[in-house]
Amino acid sequence: MKVLIFGDLFWRIWRKALIKEMDSLRREYRPDFVVVNWENVTSWRGPIEKHMKEIHDIWVDLFTSGDHFFDNEKNLLPYLERKDCKLIRPANYYESEFYTIPWKGYEILEKNWKRLLVLNLLSETFTRDHVYNPFLKADAILKKVEKKEWKLNWIIIDFHKEVASEWYWMQEFLDGRVSFIFWTHTHIQTNDDNISELWTWLISDVWMIWAKKSIIWSDYGSLKKRFLTWINKWKIEQSLDSNYIMNWVLVDIDDKTGKCLTIEKIKKFWKII
Repeated sequence: MKVLIFGDLFWRIWRKALIKEMDSLRREYRPDFVVVNWENVTSWRGPIEKHMKEIHDIWVDLFTSGDHFFDNEKNLLPYLERKDCKLIRPANYYESEFYTIPWKGYEILEKNWKRLLVLNLLSETFTRDHVYNPFLKADAILKKVEKKEWKLNWIIIDFHKEVASEWYWMQEFLDGRVSFIFWTHTHIQTNDDNISELWTWLISDVWMIWAKKSIIWSDYGSLKKRFLTWINKWKIEQSLDSNYIMNWVLVDIDDKTGKCLTIEKIKKFWKII
């Protein structure tokens, strides 16, 4: 089973890039599932309904998120309430008898009588929201799905976070219980993919889709004053460079054991026509 995974996708030009390239990527790599982190898709913030509808019908099975999920909550609400909603939120927000966070923190995708669980988690270190312990939440959700006997074939986790220490220990904590853990949020593809004793694989960041001539998403010219003066009040403008970098990982997981077999890290340069 192959899963094609894309990291944070930024703004208008890169939404167009994904829409433009997805069909050819599906034909070339023939993945069973495509998962895209949709964290910064609307002007460096969480998505609005218009942008979810724009991308909904392309060949993507699920969109994960992160600390920007609730930025445009009111606008996004009509899409979140659709039965065919493809967007999940981080699962480990605090919930209690006084307030339950709506919408899903994980999803089970099914094709050809095979089931893939995708779990979305948010770090509690250096993120703006106070969230429940992601390790305990992951354990609780895995115990829940195991108890339900849904006979999952594969489990992957999008851990949206800042520091590598949490991520490495998440692999140790869940070793043998999940197939693959990938990190989003830091916007740079890493070369530290690692396989554990019980065949849980991880990579600390899958990178993102962004303009080639930019810093994350920011135009070089608009950053000039900041770097030369250290005055942090100058407005940052979006790069409109039509040359873009698309990064992703292709993960191959054994159909019978759920163990991760290989991970291919890919980077390509394209131009919007």
